[in-house]
Amino acid sequence: MNATSTLTLGGLLAALVVLTCNLYPWWTGGREMGQLAPFGKGFGGAACAAACPGGILGWTHSRTGSVGNSAGETAGQSLTGARAGTGLTAGQLTGLTATGAIVVVIAVTLVVLAYKSAGKKDKKRIAGGAFVGSVLLLTAGVAGALAWIPGALNATGDALVAAVQGAGIL
Repeated sequence: MNATSTLTLGGLLAALVVLTCNLYPWWTGGREMGQLAPFGKGFGGAACAAACPGGILGWTHSRTGSVGNSAGETAGQSLTGARAGTGLTAGQLTGLTATGAIVVVIAVTLVVLAYKSAGKKDKKRIAGGAFVGSVLLLTAGVAGALAWIPGALNATGDALVAAVQGAGIL
């Protein structure tokens, strides 16, 4: 199975099933926003990885699409008999610079540390958020809606580098 930048209906199905499994306890429970925090951490980390044009994080992002496509197509066809291999319009986050990459690595590191210190249920929610975020960011709609992320990462990295170099301080 190779990495892909195109999501199929099966991949969308897989992401929506994981999203449903993560939102259901929140919806049927007290609907406290804190319950969504682990899922949001995973989604945020995936959004940062989706901004990467390559490297391990970029490869992992595209590989998640391949895994989602395969799992979703198998589940969709097995459960319904309908083929779910039709491709969706592809999208991607572009424009990450070297200074933005610093912020991406720190953000993903924070998500990994949160995962390592989380309990069993929250680990599943973080992983679910990362999967859903990575898969949905392969679509034109979600990538278009979050197209501001690389610019925000770059601006944060620029400000960090400027602060470290003493720009504007002296």
